[in-house]
Amino acid sequence: MRDPYQVLGVARGASEAEIKKAYRRRAKDLHPDRNQDDPKAQDRFSELNSAYEILGDETKRKQFDRGEIDADGKPKFQGFEGMGAGRGGRAGGFEFNFGQGGAPSGRGGAEQGFAPADIFGSLFGDAARRGAGRARHEPQKPPEQSFSLSVSLAEAATGATRRVKLPHGREVEVTIPEGVADGKVMRLRGLGQTDPFSGEAGDLLMTIKVKPDPRFTIEGHDLHTRVAVPLATAVLGGPLHVPTLTGAVEMKIPPLTGTTKQFRLRGKGLKGEKGHHGNLFVAIDIEMPEKDPELTALMKARSE
Repeated sequence: MRDPYQVLGVARGASEAEIKKAYRRRAKDLHPDRNQDDPKAQDRFSELNSAYEILGDETKRKQFDRGEIDADGKPKFQGFEGMGAGRGGRAGGFEFNFGQGGAPSGRGGAEQGFAPADIFGSLFGDAARRGAGRARHEPQKPPEQSFSLSVSLAEAATGATRRVKLPHGREVEVTIPEGVADGKVMRLRGLGQTDPFSGEAGDLLMTIKVKPDPRFTIEGHDLHTRVAVPLATAVLGGPLHVPTLTGAVEMKIPPLTGTTKQFRLRGKGLKGEKGHHGNLFVAIDIEMPEKDPELTALMKARSE
């Protein structure tokens, strides 16, 4: 590992406050959650944590400055004084005591309670504590990633299978469930980032965005549409082709149908709770001919 002072970007005479400030600043910049497209972000973040574990601990910093430990916090054995070094002896004039866990400490022992995760709580919250854990090579689940998928109203209503390109470039097929609502968040388990230490894959959160359909307006689980009808059909009655989410259907309108009438097609709306489907309500717009002398003459005769 590089010199901890270089990693943090501080001078050797930097105060404790300057070291802490430098660490906070660089931790924000190097955190993997902010550098998800950089494959080396985790390594730099781990190096930063290791550097701060030394310089942020007064005892370890003094040991490093005296050359008693290296940049990884490991003791340097440079020869022995006296008749030899037994348990608790001196190596290079420095006393090493190995307590529980085999962690070396200098005279007076190591400072109690120090951990980069204490600072991470104020920087990033729980997500940052997970990052600090990864820096200590503890297997942790990678952070979740999010992205949006736009679907048509028909796909949302009837369900579909789509091939989707994920944020990290992989392509997979995802199933859009029937009746999915706009804004619904779906969890794609195991399709996110892979933790470099544990090899465990994280999850992806996919938010469904339903695109508007110009043919329909939505009211709850019901759909509303308007269909153009020739004047002759409106007067005499006859078949009418109506668009639905599953294709056009034919319905018959009675004679003398005006624009105030509305027709209901049961079950042609959106899927609701417990499998219930809403309805499709159909209103008509009567098409008038641009020029029709016979119709004009008829209307004049009727008006007289």
